[in-house]
Amino acid sequence: MAKKNKTKYALLGVLNTMSGSGYDIKKFCDSSIRYFWNENYGHIYPVLQKMEEEELVTKHVEQTEGRPSKNVYSITEKGREELDNWLLMPVEPEHGRSELLLKIFWSKNVPVEVLIEKFLQIKEVSEEMLVQYAQIENALKAHKDEVDKMNLVLWISTVNYGKHDSEAKIKWCEETIKSLEEIED
Repeated sequence: MAKKNKTKYALLGVLNTMSGSGYDIKKFCDSSIRYFWNENYGHIYPVLQKMEEEELVTKHVEQTEGRPSKNVYSITEKGREELDNWLLMPVEPEHGRSELLLKIFWSKNVPVEVLIEKFLQIKEVSEEMLVQYAQIENALKAHKDEVDKMNLVLWISTVNYGKHDSEAKIKWCEETIKSLEEIED
């Protein structure tokens, strides 16, 4: 079974929140969903064009004084229906690719002290991510009166996923470091 292009649904989700240019959409992605979903301009513009052809979005040209005009996209009713239908479908199992796990799996010839250092770095990054997630959660809660309650619950849920993921990585690093130290003994 062919996998669906999820960029389409990410963009429909953004446009269901706000209208905007490809640049605006990328900026929104980078400031909100980047911790779990990455989009780049190379995907955004062709998908916007295809969605316009499918009548899922409309485009109007906005003239700005002293700057080039820009294409501003808005979701259509057909686009909302497409997004809603996709949101109701079961989530496809993720069979991700992890460079981290691939490298660890094949690292038997890497010195233990180098591996320990790598795990300490992963742990440090995960601890930094926990701080970022706490800041995001605090910012969301500080603006809770400005955000739809359902969005607030769902957005904080995605932040909590990131927190749990970081906490799990920290624990995993600690366990692995301990196991590696026992090899050295």
